[in-house]
Amino acid sequence: MQIQDLPYPDPGVPDARSGPRFLWWLGRNQLGGQVKSLAWGLLHFVSVSALPFCVGLAVQAVVDRSGRRLALTGALMALCGAGIAVGDTFLHRAAVTNWITAAARVQQLLARKAAQLGSALTRRVAAGEVVAVSTGDVEKIGWFVEAVSRFTAAAVTVVVVCVGLLVYQPALGVVVAVGLPVVALAVLPLLPRATRRADVQREKAGRATELASDTVAGLRVLRGIGGEELFLDRYRSASQEVRRAAVRSARMWSLIAAIQVLLPGLLLIAVVWHGVHLARQGRISVGELVTAYSSVMILAYPLRHFEEIAMAYSFSRPSAKRAARVLSLERTTDAGGSRAEAPGGDLYDPATGLLAPAGRLTAVVCGDPDAAGRLAERLGGHPAEPGPSVLLGGVPLDELPLDGARTAVLVQDKDPVLLSGSLRELLDVPASGALPAEDALAAAQCGDVLEALAQGSLDAAGPMDARITERGRSLSGGQRQRLALARSLITDPEVLVLDEPTSAVDSHTEARIAEGVRQLRAGRTTVVFTSSPLLLDRADRVVLVHDGEVLAVGVHRELVHSEPRYRAVVTRETDDGAALRGTPAEHGEGPLPDAPAEHGKDVLRDALEADDEAAALRGALEEIEESA
Repeated sequence: MQIQDLPYPDPGVPDARSGPRFLWWLGRNQLGGQVKSLAWGLLHFVSVSALPFCVGLAVQAVVDRSGRRLALTGALMALCGAGIAVGDTFLHRAAVTNWITAAARVQQLLARKAAQLGSALTRRVAAGEVVAVSTGDVEKIGWFVEAVSRFTAAAVTVVVVCVGLLVYQPALGVVVAVGLPVVALAVLPLLPRATRRADVQREKAGRATELASDTVAGLRVLRGIGGEELFLDRYRSASQEVRRAAVRSARMWSLIAAIQVLLPGLLLIAVVWHGVHLARQGRISVGELVTAYSSVMILAYPLRHFEEIAMAYSFSRPSAKRAARVLSLERTTDAGGSRAEAPGGDLYDPATGLLAPAGRLTAVVCGDPDAAGRLAERLGGHPAEPGPSVLLGGVPLDELPLDGARTAVLVQDKDPVLLSGSLRELLDVPASGALPAEDALAAAQCGDVLEALAQGSLDAAGPMDARITERGRSLSGGQRQRLALARSLITDPEVLVLDEPTSAVDSHTEARIAEGVRQLRAGRTTVVFTSSPLLLDRADRVVLVHDGEVLAVGVHRELVHSEPRYRAVVTRETDDGAALRGTPAEHGEGPLPDAPAEHGKDVLRDALEADDEAAALRGALEEIEESA
């Protein structure tokens, strides 16, 4: 695999049982690249290590006044120089290729896993950890996978040099052969402690990254409640812990590096001292002494790779462990599927009894927003926990291939993400092709959004070529929500599930969106999770869900008069506490949680753009309550 051939047609099925097993699996899947790197590494290291023998032969040729041997030695040195240059060049190319291809394979595996799990991924793994795995961790994993072949070439070279010295000059070769294993293995007792300190550093750095992500995501909310300094103090404390852990880890690695310098120096002194005595006794020649001395000096170069492989493994092992933990996650449903294509028909959830008839607009009212989000995801085939599968036309979504299920049922959650790029690129999504982008934008009431984008992108030929910043941060919450709705509408799926699609827009715009969606989705199955009377009034069918069960079915105008629980959620009654809570004495059923007050609704909905922001808000409120 070459860099220009990336991405992989199929990155394979990883062995995610543990971090070391995952690293071993990556290495086995790059045998071709590893062999190339090993071959070029051997050429480079052996050529470097052969120079001392050439120098020794040249010195002895001068002592013996042999011009022929001196010329031959010069030719050998030129050949070694060519081997060093060629080997180093292609070793670097092979090493970089192995590094990048290994990192790319891991990134592809992570991207595929994220696509399989969908929104369930961030519920099972912290968002900060996912970011850390997909960025810094893949580089450390690629580093170890690449360093294995270079370490192997260095180790083989050390063995070859020892054998060569034993054959060339046994008296000095014995000293080198005995001393080199001691030099190479002396740091092994320190590696477990260094690895533990590196793990602690990585763990603390991961916590600091997650805290920073939460703080940045919820910055506007924190400023609004005065909790900004509180979270900044938290991050300062976390960063100081990372600094102290990094210093402790660096001290251990500096000790290992010092030993790698000290012991070869001691070995060199021993070789010179013993060699001088042998030369005085006439047992070795001057050339042989120079050869042994130069060989020990040159061996410090391949020996450095022993330290590097130890560091690479220490840093890549926790990274591989985190990657394996993410890659080992599985959907609670069958991702492969056993049916070829998705059927049409009603959408039915056996767990709650929710039925969305085919070709009709069904609105779902749920007193608990979190429960509504989980139900919306389950309707799309992304259940948060095991349970009975949702049926589409009587066929479980479990039995459909993952791509087919997502083509048939599209879920837009309450916090959709807008990727950076032009509006044309944003709307370039898999679609039926039957719905023009202009109609979807008009139904989502995006006229003012197009004007704002055109004004903000003076170099754009038209609104469709206007640039959208990262996550659409240059737009308001309502504008982002409408663009996301237009993107969902243009896909024109068989079943469209919308979770609070108009929570950040004003009532006039909301009314026009409700009518536009109704007309555009005529004849298509649409499920809208909302408590807005404007949307509910235009739905063909309204379902009240409470405590995981369907309590009432009808139309909005009937339910608002006949069902107190429905009225309490939709009208947000605060005066009639009994009706809101649904006491057993009046209704014979369990209580509902208090509905949120109307005051500040639009501001909070605009501020709480993501689950991370909501988490930051809850954490800040808890801290403020504790400090009070």
